[in-house]
Amino acid sequence: MTVSAAPGLPHQRTRLTLALLAFAQFIVAVDYNIVYVALPDIGGDLGFTSQSVQWVVSAYAVAFGGLLLLGGRASDRLGARRIFTVALVVYGLSSLAGGLASTPGLLVAARTVQGIGGALLFPAILKLITTIYEEGTERTQALAVWSVAASGGLAAGALLGGLLTDWFGWESVFYVNVPLTVVALLAVPRLLPPDPPRVRGIKGFDLPGALIATAGVALVVFGLAGGSEAGWTASRTTVSLAVGVVLLVGFVLVEIRTRDPLAPLRLFRHRTLVISMLTVLLLVGSLAGEYYLFTTYLQNVLEFSPLEAGLAFLPLTVISMVGGAVAVTLLTRYGLRTTMSAGMLVGGAGIAAVTAGVSVDGSYVALLPGLVLWGIGGGVAFTAVFVAASAGVAPAEQGVANALASTFQQIGTALGLAVIIAVVAARPHGPASLSATATGVVDALRVGGWVSAAICAAGTVVALALVRTPRAAEQPAAASTSAAAGEPAADSQRQPV
Repeated sequence: MTVSAAPGLPHQRTRLTLALLAFAQFIVAVDYNIVYVALPDIGGDLGFTSQSVQWVVSAYAVAFGGLLLLGGRASDRLGARRIFTVALVVYGLSSLAGGLASTPGLLVAARTVQGIGGALLFPAILKLITTIYEEGTERTQALAVWSVAASGGLAAGALLGGLLTDWFGWESVFYVNVPLTVVALLAVPRLLPPDPPRVRGIKGFDLPGALIATAGVALVVFGLAGGSEAGWTASRTTVSLAVGVVLLVGFVLVEIRTRDPLAPLRLFRHRTLVISMLTVLLLVGSLAGEYYLFTTYLQNVLEFSPLEAGLAFLPLTVISMVGGAVAVTLLTRYGLRTTMSAGMLVGGAGIAAVTAGVSVDGSYVALLPGLVLWGIGGGVAFTAVFVAASAGVAPAEQGVANALASTFQQIGTALGLAVIIAVVAARPHGPASLSATATGVVDALRVGGWVSAAICAAGTVVALALVRTPRAAEQPAAASTSAAAGEPAADSQRQPV
C-alpha cells in the first residue's frame, strides 16, 4: 500500500507524517485491549467487584465519549497539531498515574483523565489525516493505514497485556504508554505541518454548547455503563439517562441559536455522515460486547492464563489489519455502500460462528474460522466507516465531523458492554456466578454472543441505507469543490457507481 505525496509536502516526509499519525492511533488502540486482558488481575489486586471492574473500561469511555465533540472542535479552531501535542502529554501523564494507582478510585480517576487525553487525540489524528491527504484514493489509503495501525495496536495490546501482566504485574500495562507518548512527542516538531494562523481562536467558541454536549454525552454513557451494576431501574441509572437525554435536546436548541455552533446542524443533513455514525455505533457495540465475552470464555471456561488469552487475541487482530488493508481495494472497486455493508455482514457472521463454537469442553481451534470472518469483516467495516465520515465534509469541519463519528463509537462501546453484561447477568448462571456449573456459564455466554451478532447484523441494514457513491478512485471534483466552500456535498454523492 502506497500513499501519494500530499500537496506541499515532500513524498518521504508525507510517509513519515502518516507513520507518526498511525503510531499515535496505535498508542490509543494498545491501551484498549491491554486493559481488557489485565482486568481480572486489576480487579483482584485493587478490590473491584466482578461488576464494578468494568469501570476501568467505562470511565475511559465516559470521558472519551463526552469530550470528543469538544476535542474535534478544538482541533478545528485551535489547530490540530497543537491539540495533538497537548493530548499526548495528558495521555502519557495519566497512564503513569494509572500504573501508580493503589485504590479503585484512583485508578478510575486516572482512566477518566486518560479518556480526556484520548478525546483530544483521536479527532486531532483524523483531522490531520483528512486535511493533509486529499479526498479520494489518497485519503482512503491514509485512512486504511490508520485503520491497520489501530488493529495492530489491538493485537499488540492483547499480546502485551498478557506478557506484561504475567511478568511485571498489571501496573505495567499503563506504564508502557509513557515511553510511547514520549517518542511521538519528539517527532511532532519535525513531521507535522504547522497549524494555520488562528483566525478567531477561543473568541466566539461555543462554550455553552461544549459544556452541555460534554455533560449530556457523559451522562448517557455513564447511565449505560452503570446500568448493569446498579440496575436498570435504579435512580442512578434512570436519572443519568434522563438528564443526559434532556441535555442533548438542549444542546440541539443551543446549536440552532448560536452563531458559531460546536457541531453545525447542517452536518446532520449529511446522509453519509449520519449513516456512518449509526453504523459505527452498532459495529463497536457488537465488538465491545464480544470482546468481553471472548475474554471471559478464554479465562473462566478454558482457563487460559493472561498470557495465553493475549496470544489468543493475536490472530483476530492481525486478520483485522488485513481487513483494513483490503478495504482500500474494496472501496475503490465497489464504493462505500457495498464495502461497509459487506464488512458488517461478514463481521456479524464471524461473531455468530465464534458463538456457535463455544462449549464446556470446547477448544480454541474450534473458534478460529469464526475469528477469521470476524477479523476481516470488522477491519473492512471500520475503515469504510471513517472514510464515509470524512467524505464531502469541508476541511474546516473535518475535526467535528470525525468527532461526531467517534462520539457514536464511544457510546457504542458503553452501550454494547451494558447490553451484553445485562443479558449475560440475567441468565441463571452468568459469568458473575463462576461457582456455578460450567454449562450454565457457557449458556450465558452463548446468549450474549447471539445478541452481539444480532447487533452487527443490524449495522448491515443501516449501512445499506447509504446512497450509492462514486468509488474512492473516482471521487468527482465537484465534491471537493463544494466541500472546500463549506457546502453540503449531498448532490455530488448521489451519482451511481
